[in-house]
Amino acid sequence: MDEQIKDFLPFYKFATEQVAVGIHAVDLSGKTIIYNEKMKEIEGLNLTDVVDRSIFELFQFEQQESTLLKVLHSGEPVLRAKQTYWNRNGQEITTINDTYPIWQDEKLIGAVEFSRDITALERLIYQPLKRYNEAITLSSITAVSTDMQEVLERSIKAAHVRMPVLLVGEAGTGKDLIAEGIHNQLSPVNKQFISLFCHSSDSFLINKFQKELSDISHCTIFCERIDLLSLDLQNELLQILTSNEARQNLYIASIGDDPVDLISSNKLSKELYYYFAQVTISIPPLRKRTEDILPFTYDYFNRYLNRYGSTINEIDDDVIQAFLMYEWPGNLKELELLLDEISSMVTTEQILKFDMLPLHFKMKVQDFNETLGKAEDFVITSDKELVPLDEYLRSAEMYYLQKALDKFDGNITKAAEALGMSRQNLQYRIRKMKK
Repeated sequence: MDEQIKDFLPFYKFATEQVAVGIHAVDLSGKTIIYNEKMKEIEGLNLTDVVDRSIFELFQFEQQESTLLKVLHSGEPVLRAKQTYWNRNGQEITTINDTYPIWQDEKLIGAVEFSRDITALERLIYQPLKRYNEAITLSSITAVSTDMQEVLERSIKAAHVRMPVLLVGEAGTGKDLIAEGIHNQLSPVNKQFISLFCHSSDSFLINKFQKELSDISHCTIFCERIDLLSLDLQNELLQILTSNEARQNLYIASIGDDPVDLISSNKLSKELYYYFAQVTISIPPLRKRTEDILPFTYDYFNRYLNRYGSTINEIDDDVIQAFLMYEWPGNLKELELLLDEISSMVTTEQILKFDMLPLHFKMKVQDFNETLGKAEDFVITSDKELVPLDEYLRSAEMYYLQKALDKFDGNITKAAEALGMSRQNLQYRIRKMKK
């Protein structure tokens, strides 16, 4: 029997990875046994994120929402459970989940969840994107850095010319906010802001959009992440847009990478790119505009104060340091999700301290903080062991650059000027020290 299972294993593995649904199986202790590629795509987690930790830890703040945990506790299947949540890449995801208990010899040994991503179909609805219960305008977007001020200036010009717009930027940089900001900058105003979420290569999505577009005029239509559509569907989308130009809609699209790279790797139709590229706006990642981190954080707490009565009005220096030195791979959306998590735990605290940060974030910044060093670490005394010169110089450089950033409240441009180097050189040195 064991030999038979061994022979079948490669087939099971192949089928698990090729199937179009996410699969997550756990044993009775919550340890992950199966976590396929589709589930990684849906939840935005890496295999290492889930293998080393049980789901009891992963979902410690949302146990009532995890169908896997419900099935482990009850031993009863949970079928066709619809869930909408923010994944770890800062994307809002809607899934239909079927979760079953796994029994062996009448003993519960685990659970398996099959998850179907229906985000694209669910979100083809006429609804403006809103944050904090208010419409997004270009003036409400935090833009302290020079790069973001240029983005807003170009966005205002784009609203004036009313031509197709292409927004380029990594996931979570706020392309959806810029799109809605352009919509609200239009004069005369358009009737509606409509989002087409292109997170699926299901032809039904484009067919439905084509039918709906026949009744739409004088609206702003945001085609989010057109590079995630298949090339065939991208070409279909282009035909639909060009055939409906008389309806005087404003079309905005977004992509997640450099268009030249996407075209060369056959992920973006050259013709569709040319259609939208008449006005192109590149939104820089958060790690390249760290001047916006603290203003955005304070703006967030001010909005949260007005809405929920949050009491946070000050941030400790070690939290500021952690925020400024972290890479923010999920960009502005990752920061917003982190602040959401922090705010949900705040009661009467007025100062955001390091021990109030979620454990998963503290673990991310811990390694860098431990290597930062203090001033006394660089004083050579007779009772202190010498370290290799390269290690000493690296630690000293890290300490000095951090002090320069602290002096200018994280403003990389000002710190670079004071240190006599270019902004790009300082950013390169910071990234190099983190590796």
